[in-house]
Amino acid sequence: MAILGLLAILIFYLAWQSRTPALRYITSPVTRGTIQKSIITTGTVNPVVTVQVGSYVSGIIKELYCDYNTVVKAGQICAKIDPRPYQLIVDQNKANLASARAQLEKDRASLAYAKTNYERDLSLLKEGVVSQDTVDTDKSVYDQGKAQVALDQAAIKQHQAALNAAMVNLGYTDIVSPVDGVVVSRSIDVGQTVAASFQTPTLFLIAKDLTKMQVDTNVSESDVGQAKVGQKASFTVEAYPNKPFWGEVTQIRQAPITVQNVVTYDVVVSVDNPQLELLPGMTANTRIIADERKDVLRVPVQAIRFSPYGLAGAQDKSAADNAAKHKKEGSRVWVLRNGQPVAVPVTTGLSDNSNVEITGDSLKEGDQVIVNAIAADNNPSSKRPRLRF
Repeated sequence: MAILGLLAILIFYLAWQSRTPALRYITSPVTRGTIQKSIITTGTVNPVVTVQVGSYVSGIIKELYCDYNTVVKAGQICAKIDPRPYQLIVDQNKANLASARAQLEKDRASLAYAKTNYERDLSLLKEGVVSQDTVDTDKSVYDQGKAQVALDQAAIKQHQAALNAAMVNLGYTDIVSPVDGVVVSRSIDVGQTVAASFQTPTLFLIAKDLTKMQVDTNVSESDVGQAKVGQKASFTVEAYPNKPFWGEVTQIRQAPITVQNVVTYDVVVSVDNPQLELLPGMTANTRIIADERKDVLRVPVQAIRFSPYGLAGAQDKSAADNAAKHKKEGSRVWVLRNGQPVAVPVTTGLSDNSNVEITGDSLKEGDQVIVNAIAADNNPSSKRPRLRF
């Protein structure tokens, strides 16, 4: 009898343990509003036009007229390289040019004398006073004089070209700003030697207009197909975490950027910066609006994914039958009506990973859709007693 009693208690306990708890459904109302499908990415704030100012000639920085944040105009001198070595070359070429010109005048005088001598002996040859050999010698001297004058003229052009080159190099000792803008970077100091033998060193970075900025975003290859020129975009920076900045996609660059086998593309978002709040180099958390629907019915994504089929509560015959009926159909949501879940077929549209657009008239605003279900007696303070033997 004792064994039968223990067996009965054990069977009762197992049945009590495996009983189906009642479900409590968590619902959310069907709302009307805007759904935006976005591309979430990061990028860097940069000026639209940044000019690198370098040096064409080498030398020692003698004067420095521009510093960080200096507002400059086109043609303004920002730095000066010691011009004395280049001034010496200019003076030397001027002297060479003057010497060549003097030589030309001398040879012209010699040419005039040779011409006169040749013409005089030519007339005397007709009278038999001089020989033919004398006339031929005069002719040769005259021709050589003309050639020497031509040679002097070529030498003058050569020295003039050398002088022009020396003056150009002398002019390059003035480092000037090519555009109107603001100096955002300076990499030289007075006394520093600039070597421009192999490559042009960058002395200044000048942003042309800081009121017009752009965000260079890195969009993955899986999302770049959704990006289009003209789309709106918003972003925030760490300096103003609660202030969104709005811009527009103006360029999708086709050059791939590969980092550790991950391919991204530069999608450029242009933005106005009238208050100069955005600074070059800031990190921008960007959201590009790829698609948008306004004033549409929407339900949470969890409502589309929810199904009582297979849950403990689905042992309720009506819920199980409805779930089995719609399991192979299209998208559906479960609406709580009279305390019971009812499957409603729906046609979905745009999704923003939080809400889904519902088209058609299967639902109306205010309907309570089920997003989750939990056991009604799921109370952490109440625990089932354990049977001890």
